[in-house]
Amino acid sequence: MLDGSHHAYSADSAFTFEGNWQDFARIALPNLLLTIVTLGIYRFWATARERRYLWSRTRFVDEHLEWAGTGMELFAGFVIVLVLFGVPYFGVSFVSQALIARGYEALGSALGVAALLSIFYLGGVARFRALRYRLSRTRWRGIRGGSDSKGFAFGLSYMWKTAVGWLPLGLLLPWSMTSLWNERWSKMSFGPFAFRSDGEAGGVFARFLLFYLAPFVLFVGGVIMAGMGMLAGYGIGGENGVALGGLVGLIGLVLFFYLGLGLIAVAFYAKFYREMVGATRWRDLRFSFEASTLDWVKLLLGDALLVVFTLGIGLVFLSYRHWKFFMTHLEASGEILLDELTQSRTRTAGHGEGLLDAFDMGAI
Repeated sequence: MLDGSHHAYSADSAFTFEGNWQDFARIALPNLLLTIVTLGIYRFWATARERRYLWSRTRFVDEHLEWAGTGMELFAGFVIVLVLFGVPYFGVSFVSQALIARGYEALGSALGVAALLSIFYLGGVARFRALRYRLSRTRWRGIRGGSDSKGFAFGLSYMWKTAVGWLPLGLLLPWSMTSLWNERWSKMSFGPFAFRSDGEAGGVFARFLLFYLAPFVLFVGGVIMAGMGMLAGYGIGGENGVALGGLVGLIGLVLFFYLGLGLIAVAFYAKFYREMVGATRWRDLRFSFEASTLDWVKLLLGDALLVVFTLGIGLVFLSYRHWKFFMTHLEASGEILLDELTQSRTRTAGHGEGLLDAFDMGAI
């Protein structure tokens, strides 16, 4: 594993997850009970407990990860967002509606648009700061990550790049997504080394185009299916069978459309993560994410079945399933020079993911 003379590591895959759902259940189920009893307040401490378990069961190279975040940090972040952003937003929204009701439509509408734009902007800041916070609380060999940027500039990039992605009928969304991924990760570091990401939209555009054109193709195919159902109904029951055949065809149309579109969307995101993780580097270490579309489908179907057949209780296991999925398919190759590793000099975030929690977004 480790070369004593060169203090270097080289491997095809450096990540291993050693947890099991039975051990996680001993954490997740009491967390669920305490969250219910405390009317949701305990969920911040529940999140910290779950992360400590998941991180501690994840081995990178020769050491396990550590989670150094606390529930109080997450709670403090939530309160800060509620006071500094939540209350003003609802206040502005109320004033906007009041002005419109009193006949000041232009001013009221302008305030409403401003409130929505602020949420749009804060959504981008949330994505950046969540990743920054999680890296700053992740320890490996005593070293942490982070970023000196506070994410305010990224929030502006998120706004204009997302808008540009949608403006030409959504055709530039792959560029928007890859550009924002590159920008966010390139402002992060771990230890003394910065991450680098240079993913290109061309690698995922074909899958996106398939997703983009799918509604038209699926609609035409669904209409043909509905027509065939009506013809079959007429052949079986005459005019009375047409209605039944049409109903069956309509149900088939809906299922065909949504299931087909969902499958193509999963195929796009599977390709997107393979491309973008593969374009991300840390010093001389290259990452890759090998989950196929079928792997993603199995994960999502498993999530749905788990939640349905446990009457919702299975929701507490989704974080375990998703972390395991990510770590199982995440690989790294290259070389780590241990002699060069020193502690990160980036600022440490003082509180948790209040914006992320408010917008319910994933950091990765």
